[in-house]
Amino acid sequence: MNLHEPVDPNKPFDELTPEEKMRLEHIKMYEKHKGHESMHMEMVVILLVTLIIAQVVLVEWKKRHYRSYSLMTLLALWIIPFVLSLRSQYWRFIFFWLIFSCITGLVMRKAIRKPISGTTPRLVYKWFYFIYKLSYLLGIIGYIVMMFTFFGVNFIFNQPPHTWMDVGLLLVFYGLYYGVLGRDISEICADKMACHIGYYTPKGIPTRHLERNVCAVCGNQLLTDVNESGVIENTYKLTCDHVFHEFCIRGWCIVGKKQTCPYCKEKVDLKKMFCNPWERPHVLYGQLLDWIRWLVAWQPLILFIVQGINWMLGLE
Repeated sequence: MNLHEPVDPNKPFDELTPEEKMRLEHIKMYEKHKGHESMHMEMVVILLVTLIIAQVVLVEWKKRHYRSYSLMTLLALWIIPFVLSLRSQYWRFIFFWLIFSCITGLVMRKAIRKPISGTTPRLVYKWFYFIYKLSYLLGIIGYIVMMFTFFGVNFIFNQPPHTWMDVGLLLVFYGLYYGVLGRDISEICADKMACHIGYYTPKGIPTRHLERNVCAVCGNQLLTDVNESGVIENTYKLTCDHVFHEFCIRGWCIVGKKQTCPYCKEKVDLKKMFCNPWERPHVLYGQLLDWIRWLVAWQPLILFIVQGINWMLGLE
């Protein structure tokens, strides 16, 4: 289809074919922006410069003040999509956001409350591990739906391609968004719980001495030996010789985004922990969630700043 082919101006708009309507919209857009090439170039330069400066500022902020950076990133992740959805009346997203926020708020309340119960760490890790697994599943299903659309499987079910593509993109967005948000909140909860139990401090020496056969993540007794197969749960030993419940140390590393021993802070070899090749994609998916945080949290703010600069300079 040639978009530059002229449309009969005397023909009523209601009688135009879909192709003619598309050509008419293209012609109007072309006439609107005709002769504005220099202004468009200025807007592109402003966008690139703002992106570079913002990236440098964010990297330095994260390097110098990690805690404030993480907190502001979490607030941006949690609030900005909700505000944009309210403005655009995306009621489906608002409904799921409210459910997630209410349940996660209750879980966070238990995690930061003193004194901490012995069952709280396991409860917190179970909730956020469920969110992590669900986001992983939604992302895979959404990706498969999009691939099926590219290969034309939707025509077997007499469905238009844009419907399947919308569903696939929606599932991928939900999976990535709640995956990133859940990991950031779980990191804060993991820090708070471990500090309250006393076997971990972000800096310095822990306030409690780690006794033998005690898990430093949850503070409960270890019921089985490292070499024994437990009925309820296995025990895992790190290279630093500290021993934990397998579920606790996996939750600490995957859900809580920690790669060091909770007690002595020696680096944990995640490849050794997840020797099963079917489990390693979970580690890669966690890294992917960390990489796209910038797109979800800070990109809308950066684009808003760019629009403000263009408005002040009279560029439209």
